[in-house]
Amino acid sequence: MGLGRSGARGLTSRLNATRRSTPHMRSVRPVALVTGGANGIGRAIARHLLAVGWRVGVVDLPGSGLRHSFSARARNIVLVEGDVREEETAATAVAALVARFGRLDGLVSNAGIMIRKPLHRLATAEWHRVIDTNLTAAFLFARAAEKPLRKVRGAIITIASTRAQMSEPNTESYAASKGGLVALTYALAISLGPYVRVNCVSPGWIQTKNYAALRRKDHAQHPAGRVGKPADIAEIVAWLLDGERSGFVTGANFIVDGGMTRKMIYEED
Repeated sequence: MGLGRSGARGLTSRLNATRRSTPHMRSVRPVALVTGGANGIGRAIARHLLAVGWRVGVVDLPGSGLRHSFSARARNIVLVEGDVREEETAATAVAALVARFGRLDGLVSNAGIMIRKPLHRLATAEWHRVIDTNLTAAFLFARAAEKPLRKVRGAIITIASTRAQMSEPNTESYAASKGGLVALTYALAISLGPYVRVNCVSPGWIQTKNYAALRRKDHAQHPAGRVGKPADIAEIVAWLLDGERSGFVTGANFIVDGGMTRKMIYEED
């Protein structure tokens, strides 16, 4: 179906408006807080946001390499070392960003760990460590960030996993935490709307190191033809944070896994 001249002009106008609204071209540069940002997916998200014009706060544990990862970008970044399981860390991080930049537009709850053990060997303390790092921390940071996010009609992104929908043996605490994140996302979207949009990204296999060492069959099993990269997650997070491009999207879970959760897999003789 053709657009016609008027349709084409309208489409061009909308595309130009989208280009003009990119964060690095706005009069006020937006501010995002990323947890678990010293390495892997979190670092890719923080670096991508910096590259497209955001000012960024990054939270990670002492000794995680946080200051090494972002030492060259000190002007537009706030680094907070602390344990995301602690209420004080959330409050300190949010306060530091608001004090430095005067606002908070986005929160990315990315911090996460996995303890893989048989059920009978998984200690209660280990269960709580995973749940508190992956799930409780997202609640703590959302609560701490609610007020400044409401002021600017900001956004929250949680980073869950396809393991909320599918699983492997000995991952009970991790799977439970990621399933909880998806449910928490849905609840927050209703509680905080229309002032704060809340969405979830569920990555599949994202190779954070030694991508070149992957085997051909690692890539071939994915309907998309390759294993995922941290940049794949960073791109969709940046889109979801940008209210001018994704302002009608809230309460959604985006599965970014190269199609693996849609693939029926049975062992053959």
